[in-house]
Amino acid sequence: MARIADGFWGAVGETPLIRLRRASEATGCEILGKAEFMNPGGSVKDRAALGILKAAMDQGLLVPGQPGTIVEGTAGNTGIGIALAANAMGWRSVIVVPETQSREKLDYLRMIGADLRAIPAKPYSDPGNYVHFSKRLAEELGAVWANQFDNLANARAHEATTGPEIWNQTGGRIDAFTCACGTGGTLAGVARALKAKKPGVRIVLADPGGSGLLDWVKTGTPRAEGNSITEGIGQAARAPGNLAQARDLIDDAIRIEDPEMLQQVFDLQAHEGISVGGSAGLNVAAAIRVARDLGPGHTVVTILCDGAARYQSKLFNPGFLRERGLPTPPWLE
Repeated sequence: MARIADGFWGAVGETPLIRLRRASEATGCEILGKAEFMNPGGSVKDRAALGILKAAMDQGLLVPGQPGTIVEGTAGNTGIGIALAANAMGWRSVIVVPETQSREKLDYLRMIGADLRAIPAKPYSDPGNYVHFSKRLAEELGAVWANQFDNLANARAHEATTGPEIWNQTGGRIDAFTCACGTGGTLAGVARALKAKKPGVRIVLADPGGSGLLDWVKTGTPRAEGNSITEGIGQAARAPGNLAQARDLIDDAIRIEDPEMLQQVFDLQAHEGISVGGSAGLNVAAAIRVARDLGPGHTVVTILCDGAARYQSKLFNPGFLRERGLPTPPWLE
């Protein structure tokens, strides 16, 4: 009998691995994408949301069916996961988002009942940064602060679920795992789970322009250059706690610029029917690079973080892309 999930909380995880045909054929490797856009909240961040909320429940900070409030600062997807998971338990969610994030994510958060606070985008060093703002707001409201960047329940959720799923789905035949980092929870948790099973598996951090994590991996000091239209990935000035505690598990880092990311987003949609956002396109581009470095016959796994519909006004907006000198989807020109 097929598994019956117990509501939203029971439906998160157990997403399929999808063989990416064109990437696999181009490299002679098996390149597999974990279809995290199939989680009920539409992204990989559903896992972090549950991990953080379960930890709060274990600490007695939140009780199902009793009044409770969760505050989080997010690029959008973690906020969506928290809001939906909170709805299922009868809790209130207050979500702080930089106003530069895609209109689609802001609209979705409002639609699902989150108390949305869109604020000006400011660097982490500024007290007005959305992370600091959310912490102060949680204190003012007497609420739980999810703190996805430094709350290690985030990485533990991936260590307990995403990593073992990948290991089981590949039958242990995995040579490398790569993905970009926002909080670092996915990379850290998956790395810990896979390295425990196979110490030789290669863990590679993929980084967009404007992020300093590549230099952090290579030198220990973040140094940001350039910029990117991707959302929710990269860190300019620091390595979040979830990522920092796993630095010794990361074997390498590579930079993927926006044109290479967009090529994969458009290619996956036009030729394989897989519609994903920018972070997933970046991850696939990174997986192709890693596969070419390893040579034919290897298996590389990455994360398909979320769907393209949340970025229609950016990734699939020819005017937006042309203003930035970026390629446009051929079918929309």
